[in-house]
Amino acid sequence: MNDPLRHTFESRDQLMEQAAVDIAQRLQDSIDRRGVALLAVSGGSTPKTLFPRLAQADIEWSAVKICLVDERWVEPDDADSNERLVRELLLQDKAAAATFVPMKNAAGTPGEGVTSRHADYEALPWPADVMQLGMGEDAHTASLFPGADELQYGLTTPRRILAVTPPVAPHRRMSLSLSAILDSRCILLLAAGESKLPVIEQALAGTDVREMPIRGIFTATAAVHIYYAP
Repeated sequence: MNDPLRHTFESRDQLMEQAAVDIAQRLQDSIDRRGVALLAVSGGSTPKTLFPRLAQADIEWSAVKICLVDERWVEPDDADSNERLVRELLLQDKAAAATFVPMKNAAGTPGEGVTSRHADYEALPWPADVMQLGMGEDAHTASLFPGADELQYGLTTPRRILAVTPPVAPHRRMSLSLSAILDSRCILLLAAGESKLPVIEQALAGTDVREMPIRGIFTATAAVHIYYAP
């Protein structure tokens, strides 16, 4: 297991300000090195305060590719859509020049959608320069849920994306696999709220990834950073 680098902030605002600065710097460093950068982003409540800050970063956004870590199988204008969150809060201001590759497509189900969307995700400029993750209180990350029928496949497949039916959470999903998540130069886990701290500590204390899928990121060879605020 890889010991993550832990960064603790007094407030969520401080966490998001620093995360935006650090992500932007890593993206620009990659552009300077290889002419392109890949950013994978998660949905949920945490990025709602990160994305507007990041969108104002003064970097070469036209050289940035943005993809999703996971997506609920809802229409792009649905309130639960991660694509909607990205378009409304991140692909604004200076970041409007970035190229975004969504997960949701016209297929009727995530399982059908994986077939056509896989090529789009395979064609992205991997490894991801920043893999921005969140974590649920059940220790899921992306849409790799403990107890999901597809979890073992998601933890072992070399393919970039898979369809997932969460055992409890609403909506069928499409998600990056663990192998895609690990194919990153930097993994950044944002965790805000006191309820997240004991989950992090428990995850770091064990090795069973099926029990706590977030543990999968601690097998990365790349740097893993945990940004935490109460």
